[in-house]
Amino acid sequence: MADASIENAGLLIVDKEAGMTSHDVVSRCRKIFNTRRVGHAGTLDPMATGVLVIGIERATKLLGLLSLTTKAYEATIRLGASTTTDDREGEILETLDASTVSDDEIRSGVAALTGDIEQVPAKVSAIKVDGRRAHALVRGGQEFDLEARPVTVSRFDIHHIRRDEPGFADLDVTVECSAGTYIRSLARDLGTALGVGGHLTALRRTAVGPFTLDHALTLDEVRDNPHVSLDIDQAVKLSFPRRDIDDDEAESISQGRWLNPIGRKDIYVVVDPADKAIALIQEKGRRASSIMVVRPATLR
Repeated sequence: MADASIENAGLLIVDKEAGMTSHDVVSRCRKIFNTRRVGHAGTLDPMATGVLVIGIERATKLLGLLSLTTKAYEATIRLGASTTTDDREGEILETLDASTVSDDEIRSGVAALTGDIEQVPAKVSAIKVDGRRAHALVRGGQEFDLEARPVTVSRFDIHHIRRDEPGFADLDVTVECSAGTYIRSLARDLGTALGVGGHLTALRRTAVGPFTLDHALTLDEVRDNPHVSLDIDQAVKLSFPRRDIDDDEAESISQGRWLNPIGRKDIYVVVDPADKAIALIQEKGRRASSIMVVRPATLR
């Protein structure tokens, strides 16, 4: 009989529903897969929906190695009001008439927030200040400032500008950006630049690194049929550059020995002639050594 922990090892790309924290998703997955070995890569606010990367069993070791440097979102920004959290879940600080702002001014404001920019994170973020999470300090009523950080917004496209409610303008947008970019901060900064305030009213993450909604499953789907989106072999081949090796090299690396380096600085996956991922490799000096064995010798 197959070991269930081996069968279930892999990445589960969850299409998170609104109202759940990332920790809630991990807890649900632990119950579904009957294991404590579950972790997540990055967080997604309770208000947001979409892609959340979950590691199951041995694939939890992958989470810290994945290069999830790019993210993509569909969002709605409301101009005409600022809030304490820069999103619709916060208290309204100020309301100003956004009907005075033209579509061209809005598009110019979005263009100014595209590219390499300096961004002050939202105070309800998970960034640590003197060892404590910023959102915890906010809840405790403490005053503090966060420093601006360099981020890259490679795409900030407006699909619709809706003026359904008097005094407000709602923008449906697509954002592609570097990790560490806060979409709620883009909404805040756009509203500030236009002089009418702004906040985020909807957010859906459509991609994290190579993982997209095409890979995603809802928790209900996983509950009804427990399985990962990508087994550990598929996950590493999608996530890392590839080096093909012969059977002797595959046997050597699966036994804990090393390969000759080929001059790569990044982590890569070595794949045998049967197209099976053997290990993740990192080169140092004259050795290309395994940092994670994907397929131990006992499974070959």
